[in-house]
Amino acid sequence: MNEIAPPRLAPVPGSPLSGASARPELRGRPGQRANAADRHVGARIRERRVMLGLSQQQLAQMIGVTYQQAHKYERGLNRISAGRLYEIAQVMGVPVSWFFEGLAGGGAHDMNPQQRLSLELARNFALIENDQHRQALSAMARALASAPQG
Repeated sequence: MNEIAPPRLAPVPGSPLSGASARPELRGRPGQRANAADRHVGARIRERRVMLGLSQQQLAQMIGVTYQQAHKYERGLNRISAGRLYEIAQVMGVPVSWFFEGLAGGGAHDMNPQQRLSLELARNFALIENDQHRQALSAMARALASAPQG
């Protein structure tokens, strides 16, 4: 019996099959495994990990990957599957959408030294169990913030 092959259709321009993205700023070079969105998500994972006071090794153990894989996720070198990102969100106590916040503004979110210091301060403050110590530290921060800069 003769079988008739279905006609081959050309990809629609702008579709994922055409190789042209609707958002060219998020498209990587040919052969590149990750793009700007992957780097942004990786930076957000790192930001949240630092907020929680976790090492890359601890995060890797919590999500069931090697340290090297967790490192590649944070750098945006390897893409993260939807299932893995959901698992990371669960472990880190944030919705999946949290990792994409700020992406529309373009580029990966790199923390500057002041942001990194603020995150570290907040993380350490949250670890203080003594209420009187927390109140004293808060009062000291208020006093320093209102003191004349010289």
